[in-house]
Amino acid sequence: MLKRLWTLFIRDLKVNTREAIPVIVIVFPLLFAVAILFISPGIHDTTVQVAMVDGTDDDRAAYFDQFAHVHLLRDRKAVEDRVLRRDHTIGIIVDEKEMTLLAEGNEPDSIVDYAKLINYLYDTGATIDNTHSEIIEFGRTITPIKKIMVNALLLMISVLSGMLIALNIIEEKTDRTISAVHVTPVSRWLFIFGKSLIGTVFAVVISISCLLITGFGQINLAQAVLVIASLTVLSLLIGFIQGIQGTDVMEAAGSVKLMFLPLAGSIIAYELLADKWHPFLYWSPFFWAYRANDMILSQDGDWFQMLIYVGAIVLICLVVFVVLAPRIHKGLQMHN
Repeated sequence: MLKRLWTLFIRDLKVNTREAIPVIVIVFPLLFAVAILFISPGIHDTTVQVAMVDGTDDDRAAYFDQFAHVHLLRDRKAVEDRVLRRDHTIGIIVDEKEMTLLAEGNEPDSIVDYAKLINYLYDTGATIDNTHSEIIEFGRTITPIKKIMVNALLLMISVLSGMLIALNIIEEKTDRTISAVHVTPVSRWLFIFGKSLIGTVFAVVISISCLLITGFGQINLAQAVLVIASLTVLSLLIGFIQGIQGTDVMEAAGSVKLMFLPLAGSIIAYELLADKWHPFLYWSPFFWAYRANDMILSQDGDWFQMLIYVGAIVLICLVVFVVLAPRIHKGLQMHN
């Protein structure tokens, strides 16, 4: 049996490395992980931007540069143009009589107040060295936005694994090899398991690689793999049924991509809705996977809590399996 599974796995591996679309599916998460590494802000980074005229008040500009991104421009007109751009930038004009703070008018109050506070601290002569404050750190070195993006990437990989299975099944149909299952020692369910193997390996290997690339190598990888594997089962079932029923690569890939709708909805609802609305999302395995990944990436959960989340995912997958199993069985018979 293991030899037959290995044969199916090697065949799928060769197919995925010679076609353009499967290669893109495999490489895209790794490129996205590299992008997250470079575009996500650091834990101490600030997004407040200030524009000043170069050479008018170098000391004030140097002081602001400790707490904000300072743009030194040639004259007042250039500062005004920078403030009127679509992003939120505060302009500071210093002349002989007074200091003027320029704002477009649609900036968040927190940004305007932040600029006023920095300017007040400068005028009063306050420095970091003479402040009487204590910094207490709780060990969080990862920004929330980075954690959200990595969590979403892990869920996306599970969907892409289903797409990979669908593409492999379409390839089998194109080569007319599915019908060979009925005249070989490979049973239907062994064939299904073997065809799912490449998607499972892809999900686990690529997910761990993305975690290492984005700097989450210190988390409990055993917990992460368990969540990834449980969620991937659902994606593989969807991918398998779409591959059997699909007539071409684009149709199958498009059908699997519909899974991105509940994925995105689960993430948005979890992050934006109050806890009292979360029970309305209990039907979504992506909701439970996102909660489990959030706990793992934050390193503030335990095995018992994580197993509850995984149990919910597995239960949903079993329900989906019961619903889809007859359709998969019928689909294999149709290609006899």
